[in-house]
Amino acid sequence: FFLMIRRPPRSTLMRSSAASDVYKRQVSTQSTGRTNPESTMRVFHRFTTQHSDLIHDLSYDYYGNRIATCSSDQSIKVWDLVDGEWQMSASWKAHSGSVWKVCWAHPEFGQIIASCSFDRSVILWEEDAPGKPRLKRATLVDSRNSVTDIQFSPRHLGLKLATCSQDGFVRIYEATDVINLAHWPLMEEFETGKEKSSSISWNTSQFDRPTMVVASESTDAKIWEYNDKHRKWQIVAHLDTHTDSVHCVAWAPNLGRSYHIIATASRDQKVRLFKVAPEDGNNASDGESRQWTVRELAAFDDHKAEVWRVEWNVTGSTLASSGDDGSVRLWKANILGHWCALSVISGEN
Repeated sequence: FFLMIRRPPRSTLMRSSAASDVYKRQVSTQSTGRTNPESTMRVFHRFTTQHSDLIHDLSYDYYGNRIATCSSDQSIKVWDLVDGEWQMSASWKAHSGSVWKVCWAHPEFGQIIASCSFDRSVILWEEDAPGKPRLKRATLVDSRNSVTDIQFSPRHLGLKLATCSQDGFVRIYEATDVINLAHWPLMEEFETGKEKSSSISWNTSQFDRPTMVVASESTDAKIWEYNDKHRKWQIVAHLDTHTDSVHCVAWAPNLGRSYHIIATASRDQKVRLFKVAPEDGNNASDGESRQWTVRELAAFDDHKAEVWRVEWNVTGSTLASSGDDGSVRLWKANILGHWCALSVISGEN
């Protein structure tokens, strides 16, 4: 299931949004036997988040039983699923500015949450025991502008955190001691371009070199790969078919595919899907530079409005997108490999 937060247009960013809906897909058919996308979703739980301003992000934990939300009210709230009901277990003032993103680390490393903010900082929080206040373990202040996105690395790479900010840099930190989370040295830093960086997403496959896709306020997103020989991140591909700024990128989890799929959301009102793969597969040695092949799989303009977010399910088979039309749309490939609309969630329903 998905939890939907409607993001209003920029002209209404000052409006408060305090209610969240959890939606569950329920297939319904017309007399023709065809699936009706407009009526395949229903609300099965609704709760008030108690935020006093616009909610910017939410994140499920690894098991889907906990939710963290963040807001322009500078706070983070954690919700636990108890007997089928979402109950708030923690709430605290996290930053001195709007909190843009929040994300959970893999539970192997503990109950760790990272948050980033307009105040140019990234903060690591840890829960010692359920029901007790979160402890601030580390504050990362290398960015010279607002930090726009954060994401923990795949588990096989260790406890690392990638950040991107409006100063155009991606920074990667690593916890040198997972028992003592006070130390997060800056391990890598690279400039993505002259434009402001807006979104990052890791390649989760353990069979590839460390790879991520980065979006910025330009018409393309770039795939970056770490080169062990040169010990630096290098651009290996461009996703450049958008005609306006790319707001969000999402690298699909790969469960058995011989290629990867990346989704992008843009100001040009389109969602695009790209099929990407290393030109030589995984046969190149770690020291060799290589490029990735890119082919556009699909482009959707069903939102008819600016598209802000895209996100995959855990198997990488279903994509969710949200935009200024007040809806979340689900996309899935049919048996012929053609991507099409699966269902629609309207914020007005």
